[in-house]
Amino acid sequence: MNKSFEQLPHLDADESAFFQRELEFIKSRTFDVKYAELKARRLFPLNPEADPGATEITYYQYDQAGMAKIIANYADDLPRVDIKGKKFTSSVKELGAAYGYTIKEIRSSKMANKKIDQRRANAARRAIAQAENKYAFAGDAGTGLPGFLSNPNISSVTIPADGTGSSKLWSTKTPAQIIRDLNLVANTIVSNTKGVEVPDTLLLPVDKYTYIASTPRSDNSDTTILKYFLMNNPFIKNVDWVNELTGAGAGPSDRMMAYRRDPDALTLEVPSDFEQLDVEKRNLEFIIDCIESFGGVIIYYPMSVAYGDGI
Repeated sequence: MNKSFEQLPHLDADESAFFQRELEFIKSRTFDVKYAELKARRLFPLNPEADPGATEITYYQYDQAGMAKIIANYADDLPRVDIKGKKFTSSVKELGAAYGYTIKEIRSSKMANKKIDQRRANAARRAIAQAENKYAFAGDAGTGLPGFLSNPNISSVTIPADGTGSSKLWSTKTPAQIIRDLNLVANTIVSNTKGVEVPDTLLLPVDKYTYIASTPRSDNSDTTILKYFLMNNPFIKNVDWVNELTGAGAGPSDRMMAYRRDPDALTLEVPSDFEQLDVEKRNLEFIIDCIESFGGVIIYYPMSVAYGDGI
């Protein structure tokens, strides 16, 4: 015979057939927060040749003056030629971050198998990598650290305002107009330098990249704007996206950039890569300082880079 509900025993608030979280299953794998790829080291040739103790990086550039001409027999007034040089100097700065842990935290993390010290070390490394990527693109005017976007001598290309409502925005333009804009930025480098500089890479904001990568060139075409551009532009071999170009232009507005990805044209200067210093004990805590020596992005030939704003 079943007992009525009223006859069942009542449990107090702190009483239960199962203890709290006793039936909880915890996955061994963690699902950590994801971050966007840091692209500076992939897009700019890395140069570690400077001494880690350097506070500045200097390079020289030479040019020739004078030219030859037709001369007569026994001529004694041959035209003289000479060379002239310029000196360029940029700053090297230290990037730094630190992490720490107490003895109790290490013992607790060992018990829980969490490896908290390694996770904090990874966080410090990521923080320095993020700073490196930020300054590689933007530079730092206060310290004189050169950046890819902040170089004052790179070529500016005016994007035609012939979209709907006299707009430069690609969202108002036809695929043919967008292809024209892409060619304009890339080809301007070649025409301005009379073929001395030839770009091979073009960078776009992520939404502009996805738009041309997924939009047909025409209603009757199975080729996207991006694929058509790469097949037909004689110079550009790679098109990529970077978040740093979103809002990087005047206004602010979105910017696209073309350049020659070659260590003879520009370099990402890292005299000393990420380094963890010796552990320092402070009371009950252990602190590890992490540093990197960083010289920004040096553009040796500014005419090898061009940008267009307003897309």
